[in-house]
Amino acid sequence: MQNIYLGRQPIYDRELRVFAYELLFRSDETNRAQIDDPDRATTELIVNALTGIGLENVVGEVPAFINLTEYFIQGMLPLPGGHEHLILEILETIQPTEAVIAGVQRLRRQGYQIALDDFVYHEHLQPLVDCADIVKLDIMAMDVDTLRDTVKRLRQHPLKLLAEKVETQEEFALCQQLGFEYFQGYFFCKPNILKGQHTPSNRLSLIHLLAKISDPEIDTEELLQLVTQDVTLSYRLLRYINSSQYGLNHTIESIKSAILLLGMITVRNLISLLLVTSIHDKPFELFLTAFIRAQMCEQLGSIQDKKHQASYFTVGLFSVMDAIMDKPMADILAQLPLADSVVAAIQNHDGKLGKTLHAVIAYERGEWDKADMPNFGTDEMRSIYLNALQWSKAFYESLKQNQAA
Repeated sequence: MQNIYLGRQPIYDRELRVFAYELLFRSDETNRAQIDDPDRATTELIVNALTGIGLENVVGEVPAFINLTEYFIQGMLPLPGGHEHLILEILETIQPTEAVIAGVQRLRRQGYQIALDDFVYHEHLQPLVDCADIVKLDIMAMDVDTLRDTVKRLRQHPLKLLAEKVETQEEFALCQQLGFEYFQGYFFCKPNILKGQHTPSNRLSLIHLLAKISDPEIDTEELLQLVTQDVTLSYRLLRYINSSQYGLNHTIESIKSAILLLGMITVRNLISLLLVTSIHDKPFELFLTAFIRAQMCEQLGSIQDKKHQASYFTVGLFSVMDAIMDKPMADILAQLPLADSVVAAIQNHDGKLGKTLHAVIAYERGEWDKADMPNFGTDEMRSIYLNALQWSKAFYESLKQNQAA
C-alpha cells in the first residue's frame, strides 16, 4: 500500500477568516522527488489522499487548493469530483501550450476555479492569466517595487490575488494595503506587538491560571479549588461534559465527579481548552492550531513517555501563546510557573518534549523531512494528525453549540 503524506495550510481572507486550505503533498518523507516520473506520482498521491482519507475530514466546508499536474489538465486522469470544494492550482513549471490552455478552459466550464501558483508575470503567460480566478504571488521572491508593479498589472483582469509566504504582521499589512484578497503563510502565529502595548490584566490572570492547571504535580484538591473559584469556568466545564460529545447516560453534577469519571488528565485538558477559547478577539484557526498541536503532542507523548503525558499537551497548547497574548514568547514564559523542561521545549525545541513539538509543527507545515519521530512511521503520524484534527474540530463545534444553547 502506498503511503500518503498529508498536511494542510490555511488561506485567510482580509478579516483573517479561513477562506480555504492548501493541501500539501510530497512523494516521500525526504521531501524530494526520487522517482522517474514525479508528475504522475504526485497525481496518484493526490487521488489516493482525497479518496482514501476524505476531503470533508480534512477541510470541512471550505474549499481545498490542490496542485494540478498536466495529467489532470489534459484529462488523462480524472479529478475526484466535487468542483465546489476544489480550487485547482496550475504550477509555475507548466507552460501555456495549446493543450494546456484547452484543458484549463475545459476545467473552468466544468465549474472549477483556477489558481496560478508562484506566479511571475511574463507576456507568454497571458493566456493562463486570462483563465485564472486567483493568482498566487510569492512575496518573498519579489522586492516591494516588483510586487507593486505585478499587482498593478494583474488588477487589469477580473481575478483575485493571494499573497503567499506572508511571515510577519508588517508583510500582512503591506499586502492588505496593496489590495490582496487572500493571504497564506505563518504570520497568524506571530504576535502583533504595538509600541507601549500592555497585556490586559484579565488575560494575564487567565494565562497564570492556565499554567497552574497545566502543572503535572497538581492534585485533585488543588484543581478543584482553582476551578470552583471561577463560577463561569465551572459552569462551562460541566455543560460541555454533559453535552452529547461524551454521550453519558447520567448527568455529572460536580467537577469532582467529572474527574472520577473521565480522569484527571482529561479534565485538566478540557479546562485548559475552555480557558483558551474564552479569548474572543483571535481567529478560529489560531485556536484550532493550538488544539491540534496539543492533541498530537499528547498522543505522541502517551506512547513514548506516558509518565509526562500531561506536559506534552501543555507544550503543544502553549506553542501559540505568543499570538494569543500578543507578546513575545520569551516574555510570556518568563512570567509563568512552568517547568524548565516545558519552557526549553517551547522556546528552543529542546529535550523529548521539544523534539515532539518540532515534529508536530513540521508535519503541520508539510515539511515531512523535519517531521521525524523515532518509532513512528508516516502512517502513524498521519493517523495521529487526522485524529487530532477531527477531535479539535468536533470540540470547537460542540463548544459553539453549547454557548448558543
